[in-house]
Amino acid sequence: MKIKKGDLVKVIAGNAKGVQGKVLQVIKETNRAVVEGANIVKKHTKPSAANPNGGIIEKEAAIHISNIALIDPKSGEPTRVGRRVNADGKIVRYAKKSGEEIK
Repeated sequence: MKIKKGDLVKVIAGNAKGVQGKVLQVIKETNRAVVEGANIVKKHTKPSAANPNGGIIEKEAAIHISNIALIDPKSGEPTRVGRRVNADGKIVRYAKKSGEEIK
């Protein structure tokens, strides 16, 4: 999986196209990720102890990994992600556009 929790990504396809946000959760089984501020859905909730009035809440829904692109740390543009071995012998992710290592 080339996208991880905490990465800054941009939505490149779908209703939320153009939205930039942080990855809140990655669901490996379905190849999906929840992105902050993207793919907002309305959920009808019954009254509960946590939410005594119930009502309609808005929350982020998962987006398929193919519809999001990592933001290049150097240029700020969407980029593809590669993997390579660094000087310490660890496998690290890097931005294909700039060659910059992704922390």
